[in-house]
Amino acid sequence: MYLNDIRDSADFLRTTAPQGVVRQRTLAVPMRCSGVGLHSGAPVEMVLRPAAADTGIVFRRTDMGGVVVPARHDTIVNTRLCSMLGVPATGDRPAATVSTVEHLMAALAAMGIDNLIIDIDGPEVPVMDGSSRPFIQVIERAGMIEQPAARRFIEVLKPVELVQGNSVVRLLPADRWTLDVTIDFANPVIGRERIVIDLTARGFSSELAAARTFGFAHEVEQMRAAGLGRGGSLDNAVVVEGDRVLNPEGLRYADEFVRHKALDAVGDLYLAGAPLLARFEGMAPGHGVNNALLHALFADPTAWRYTSCHEVDTARAVEAA
Repeated sequence: MYLNDIRDSADFLRTTAPQGVVRQRTLAVPMRCSGVGLHSGAPVEMVLRPAAADTGIVFRRTDMGGVVVPARHDTIVNTRLCSMLGVPATGDRPAATVSTVEHLMAALAAMGIDNLIIDIDGPEVPVMDGSSRPFIQVIERAGMIEQPAARRFIEVLKPVELVQGNSVVRLLPADRWTLDVTIDFANPVIGRERIVIDLTARGFSSELAAARTFGFAHEVEQMRAAGLGRGGSLDNAVVVEGDRVLNPEGLRYADEFVRHKALDAVGDLYLAGAPLLARFEGMAPGHGVNNALLHALFADPTAWRYTSCHEVDTARAVEAA
């Protein structure tokens, strides 16, 4: 897909949401942000552009002639240490990937952004400070506008569970988007942590957005030898060595580690293509198992349905920013 394949003009807004139904949203104006890739270490610049209703979230590789990579669970091609989107080569379109999308996707999910074209001049989203907070700030500066079309939700109708190694994740029916995440590390700095939170814009901004990605000092050289983590530093990641945190400023939350895992899950699960009405429970969740859970959900047509929601009925599910 290229630019002329995307309906990014108001001329294509032909559907109108009924009175009182939650409407789709996009940014009010384009916004630019730049930084380095966490794993590539390369500088990258992005421009978040408003898009027409029903466009969804798509990345556009400006360094590759405008190849479009949709942000969906079925375009995930790699989940090692991040969520990587990709499209294969077809005809005159080269293969293209965009990695480390989860922190940006989490911010878009929390702020209720349905439609966006993200111009990016490299293969990796900038890591910023290792959290979603910079992206929340970009969205707030841009402002948001409602669009004529009704917002579509994915309602989970019955439990869907997946077990991979020591990870157990499930989606359960619920009238709001709730997360219950637990991690358990042998490391004494982390240990066992749990957080339960309803996903609203305000709750995400105050409770999850600032939680940074984390890793262990002894893994750094292994990652770099594998071509990963080259942009990582104490400025954009929490680094643990033995029984101490190496970052001079310490932790932003006492349980920052589990909060970041919850943040990652928000981003990974927004790749469903629409907001979920469900309860997510995750014991040791990760990018791979989160993505596999979405595949398991959509593989069972009796486990979910699309629905639009009245503003009054979804006050607890979607908080207007």
